[in-house]
Amino acid sequence: MNNNSDLKVVYFPSCINRSMGKNNFQKADDLQLTELTNQLLVRAGFTIIYPESMDSLCCGMPFSSKGFADTNQSQSHALETALLKASENGTYPVLYDMSPCFYHSKEEFSKALKIVDPIEFMLDYVMPHLVVKNKKETISVFPVCSVKKIGKMDQLLALSQLCADSVIMIDSNCCGFAGDRGFLVPELNEFGLRDLKEQIPANCKEGYSTSRTCEIGLESMSGIDFKSIFYLIEEVTR
Repeated sequence: MNNNSDLKVVYFPSCINRSMGKNNFQKADDLQLTELTNQLLVRAGFTIIYPESMDSLCCGMPFSSKGFADTNQSQSHALETALLKASENGTYPVLYDMSPCFYHSKEEFSKALKIVDPIEFMLDYVMPHLVVKNKKETISVFPVCSVKKIGKMDQLLALSQLCADSVIMIDSNCCGFAGDRGFLVPELNEFGLRDLKEQIPANCKEGYSTSRTCEIGLESMSGIDFKSIFYLIEEVTR
């Protein structure tokens, strides 16, 4: 547990954000996402609660997507149990740092947990406690598939507009990375983002999203820096 604030949140860092390093555009002294999220939440006045045995927790989506239904169910149940305990039976909200993981848990969980996707949490819980000091000029924002499924497109735009004068919302049905499939079949990513470069103006050098693997594909196909929208919030409020 961190800080001593009355504002409390359970933070569940997705396994991919716990295990993957920084992207190709980031500097050696830039914070890894889970560290940055911790710092951002503390600056907003939150006490952070981490679930027990966090290194063994996973939402189960990687197993579900490959047809391992039993493993998905056991992983999802273990996570739900850990989050229920950490949140004191749903007393405190639970922050997910990736939209796909949030969507999967939302579909799987049955207990009275207040799990919150990264967009809603930043917009409704964090931004009211921070001041935008260094607004960006132009940014690109990519709504991943799960953002569309949970109906957070308008909130994503609203959050982005708090942080930049001009927001380019990338129009694509799907980036094609599809979890980890973009590593194995890069042609999926190439096809999904075939119109990406023409949507990004020359003066735009930064892009943001809410899924690490999608950001890898976006960065590769656009040639610009794509990272979590949490970085955007940290940068403009610092």
